[in-house]
Amino acid sequence: MIRKLLLSAAALAIVPGAANAAWYQASSKHFVVYDNEGPDKVKAYTERLERFDQAIRYWHHTPEDTRGPSARVTIYVLSDTDEVAKVFGKGGADVAGFYDPRASGSVAFTPRNTGQNADYGLSAQAVLFHEYTHHFMLTNWTDAAFPAWLTEGFAELHATALIKADGSVQFGAVPVYRQWTVAKVSLLPAAELLQPYPANLDEESHDALYARGWLLTHYLTFDPERRKQLGAYIIAFNAGKSPEEAAKAFGKLSELDGKMNAWATRKSMPFNVIYGSELKIGPIDVRPLTPAESAMMPALIASNRGVDDKTAPAVADLARRLAAPFATDPAAQNELAEAEFDAKHYDAARAAADRALAADPKSVHALMYEGMAQQAVLVRDKITDKDRWAVVRRWYLSANKIDTEAPQPLVLFYNSFLEAKEKPTDNAANGLLYAYQLAPYDPWLRLQAANIFIGRDQEKAARIALYPVAYNIEEPAAALVGQKVLKALDAGDKAAALKALVLPYDVKTDKKDDKKKS
Repeated sequence: MIRKLLLSAAALAIVPGAANAAWYQASSKHFVVYDNEGPDKVKAYTERLERFDQAIRYWHHTPEDTRGPSARVTIYVLSDTDEVAKVFGKGGADVAGFYDPRASGSVAFTPRNTGQNADYGLSAQAVLFHEYTHHFMLTNWTDAAFPAWLTEGFAELHATALIKADGSVQFGAVPVYRQWTVAKVSLLPAAELLQPYPANLDEESHDALYARGWLLTHYLTFDPERRKQLGAYIIAFNAGKSPEEAAKAFGKLSELDGKMNAWATRKSMPFNVIYGSELKIGPIDVRPLTPAESAMMPALIASNRGVDDKTAPAVADLARRLAAPFATDPAAQNELAEAEFDAKHYDAARAAADRALAADPKSVHALMYEGMAQQAVLVRDKITDKDRWAVVRRWYLSANKIDTEAPQPLVLFYNSFLEAKEKPTDNAANGLLYAYQLAPYDPWLRLQAANIFIGRDQEKAARIALYPVAYNIEEPAAALVGQKVLKALDAGDKAAALKALVLPYDVKTDKKDDKKKS
């Protein structure tokens, strides 16, 4: 199920000639990559991404994640920043790439050629590495809270990774695209930088949070003693200490800005090299897309980017035209089912899902859209017949039976009770919590998990779910909800906390209020 976001009419063009291009898919342990530049290049591109993932794990002593394929990030490689801007839609003129974390499957859109932004160091690789570092943190360190300066500083520390020809990875390079704000203490002095909820930041101060966050993270990383300070700070922060108390790990706060600026003006910055021999790159499978899959790429990209009520019909029209020659192909019919559902053509969505299942009875995607289309009709027509709702839920249960590690069928099953205005069963709630374990990078799923934990009087677990959301400046709508809930919990007001968790989005369609871009 896709996140519904604004998509400009211009974006429907997506990639010129995409329907006629020979597209390839590369699959690895942590990524699924779509590109139309040839099998060797998409394999090399995916290998670089895996090398980056393995280097982070090696540097920070992080074991391999045990989650299944659903935790992978799907990446669409487009020709240049102009194409990325078209896909992003309104407000995307300066977008060098973007990432969307979802239980239904996290996606990223990145340019192959970086364009003029590369002159300032903000390459497509830097954007992708920054966002994947967020995904890495939320996937692997799910029980820890990190304030915004550290979350963004850590992402920036890895965004500038250099992958050498010998297969080694070097960390520590300066993000030159932040050079205008990195030394400007006045924009965000340490006392403000270390606050958990940086608020009311103008554009320059917002950039300073990334820049000063990178500087402080870099400063605390490349020295054993300072690393101990960072560890003590994280422990104190997670123990519920105030920002001022936690910051005592760094010494006198009044001296921290001076120390940071002295670090910024060093003649050379320390760095760390992870040698290629230390990195275990797993298998990377490359295959050409079928003619049907290649033909559907413009519609698939549009759907995975997200649509709204105004643009969904145009995407459905596009998908219908592209799928017409492929009536028995499961990939084409699955994309058509999604596009028709987005356009609220529920009978057409079911018909396409039926055709997809006839060709592939184990299609989890088709099973979900069968249930979603039926459920949408029940909601639209205000039907409360329990037998019909039970039929809907059987589709989700069937999808879960085929892929027990896919989070989305579990989310849909739980939300079906909310849509029917019924109390979710314990089985549904436990399924939602398992989905949260599988997809901890989805902020809205974390909020739903927190709702269940609070209802069960498991406040500690609720806080663990809430902290990464509340401190996330890149998901402002979700962060605001998280902050309100934590404030209520701090006041001991469980009722207010649950009231604040009446989420500002449609749980049926996964519609969110905020966008993310870099």
